[in-house]
Amino acid sequence: MWRPEDLATVGELLLDITTNLAQTYGLTYEEIQRSLPLIDTSKTLIREVCPAFLSNIECRPGKYRRFDGLCTNLENPTWGATLSPFARLMSPQFADGLSAPRISITGRNLPLSRVVSRTMHPDEGYHDHAGTVMVIAWGQFMDHDYTLTATPLDSLNRNDPEECCGRLPHQKNPYCNEILIPEDDYFYRLFNVQCMDFVRAFPAVRPGCRLGSRVPFNLLTGVLDGNTVYGITEAFARKLRTGYGGLLRMNPVFAEYGLKDLLPLKLDIPDEGCTRPNRSMYCFEAGEIRVNEQLVLTCMHTLMAREHNRIAKALAVINPHWDDEILFQEARRIVIAEIQHVTYNEFLPILLGKDVMEKFGLLLEKEKYWDGYDPSINPSVIDAFAAAAFRFGHSLLPTAVERWSKAHKFIASKRLSDLIRRPYDLYRAGVFDEYLMGLMNQVAQAMDDSITQEVTNHLFKKVGAKFGLDLVSFNMQRGREFGIPSYMEFRKYCGLPDANTFDELFGSMPNETVRRYSTIFEHPADVDLWSGGVSERPLPGSMLGPTFACLIATQFSHSRRGDRFWYELPNQPSSFTLEQLNEIRKAKLARLICDNTDLIDTVQIYPMVLPDHEINPRVPCRSGIIPGIDLSKWAEFPATSHAEQYRWVEERPVHYDSQQAYRIFFENINGIASYLGFTRK
Repeated sequence: MWRPEDLATVGELLLDITTNLAQTYGLTYEEIQRSLPLIDTSKTLIREVCPAFLSNIECRPGKYRRFDGLCTNLENPTWGATLSPFARLMSPQFADGLSAPRISITGRNLPLSRVVSRTMHPDEGYHDHAGTVMVIAWGQFMDHDYTLTATPLDSLNRNDPEECCGRLPHQKNPYCNEILIPEDDYFYRLFNVQCMDFVRAFPAVRPGCRLGSRVPFNLLTGVLDGNTVYGITEAFARKLRTGYGGLLRMNPVFAEYGLKDLLPLKLDIPDEGCTRPNRSMYCFEAGEIRVNEQLVLTCMHTLMAREHNRIAKALAVINPHWDDEILFQEARRIVIAEIQHVTYNEFLPILLGKDVMEKFGLLLEKEKYWDGYDPSINPSVIDAFAAAAFRFGHSLLPTAVERWSKAHKFIASKRLSDLIRRPYDLYRAGVFDEYLMGLMNQVAQAMDDSITQEVTNHLFKKVGAKFGLDLVSFNMQRGREFGIPSYMEFRKYCGLPDANTFDELFGSMPNETVRRYSTIFEHPADVDLWSGGVSERPLPGSMLGPTFACLIATQFSHSRRGDRFWYELPNQPSSFTLEQLNEIRKAKLARLICDNTDLIDTVQIYPMVLPDHEINPRVPCRSGIIPGIDLSKWAEFPATSHAEQYRWVEERPVHYDSQQAYRIFFENINGIASYLGFTRK
């Protein structure tokens, strides 16, 4: 598999060629965005360095999806695959039309990201009245199934962005795009901090190595495929497995107490994504690299890895003739279906509300197949979803994370910043269940423009430090360097009224918010998408305002309609029988919690909503009110052959000398240009 930094070398080369052509031939913004990407570069020297997986992959329909997402679409094999560019709903807004981060429509600089953060998103600590912290937990688990931007990482433990702030210009990584902090900052001036490390995303290589302006790329797959549990390469998936019984490796740390396993230890790069207190303490390993980012996320990873093993063991009893590979793939197929079902059946209705679900075709079928696959839909992750809209959850984050007893009584809490990259509490017997009880009983913060200081001043704070980083500044900086158009452009895209003055925003968001915007931005058209999106008043029955609801619903619509392996589909090699599908429709988050914890014996039917005697009562796990999946519907008679179900073509990346490639290109740029039909202006 290509390393992100090697792919970025090709991306840089294509961007340099685009820039050279644009400057030499005086191309307009429209020509760069619309015309250049249409040109077939395979007849030029570009063919020599174009990665094979972007130009000639052979797909064969099979029962199980590939880990890397290739061949999700048979006509366009890279759609939704790892290492593919983020999709764009509209042309990017780069300052130079090609690559430079977005600026104001006046041509001047936008206010500093940190100024937007501290002015627009102070910590005012309102609470919502229905959503629990479980909404955040599931949302982040989904986010990490969808999106991880490829960026340069520090070479030591591949943890943090490259150091930018403390370096002389000639020592800096060329991707450095530091976040500057004003001298009068109410918080950071106390510690004499005037700069935060931040690096730009690597540039992508488009399918077929086509030319065009900068576009970042995604390290994950664009479909909901449980890569949080299974990883994104065949090799890594093998590393996560025991090699027998279809099981994932786990750590039976509490076996003597009769308690369920934890995730395995991360031994290969122990400091990656972790802040270890000493050499003998290890973090966890799972399908997605950020498993240790904060303890709540680690809990969700643990829950779903346990569910995989629970299903694999049950299938082994039902089909004793199945080997390790079939047991693994069948359990994986069921777990992915459960993740898809819970997301669309429990998470999205709370987030979007029924009206938005209906408008965007997100309502699930109740008893028959759903035949909505559309091979013309690209399921790749949308840039505005990754860099802004699906970061809505940052508004919901609590200041502290609570533990509750099985009797639904509060036990204790820990500051969120103390649980980031430190999931070690889980090594205490019984604590996993207490955190899950907390997720179901603790109220989330309100969905608004108020953000906890735990992430605006203390993110990734080192042990003993007084300050950390600012997540909100990161959101702003990421959106700008992606070239993501402003909040106003996306309002128009979503069919909402435009605003040419700040006064026209009254009604869409609180009056005080509009007033604050007018003090730092020159024009409403400059407001960053993330900032405007979290500041909107929520739609009726929804947690989100209209712009974020529209963007998130668009992504989830593409993820369903553009996924050939979607669990509700008929007539695919991967389709479930109707009997099996109707069992999967019984999947509930409450059941996953009941089946994969030790002590929890009562849960509310919908754990993402606070319990309520009438509409969301707590019920015993054993009552039958929360049904389980009957896996006997997967019983199979040994005559069936599995040989055809597990075939795909692996291809090997080619490594080459990038310096030499550059030299050859620029010696031949005029030849390429004349082939492409350009003439000097």
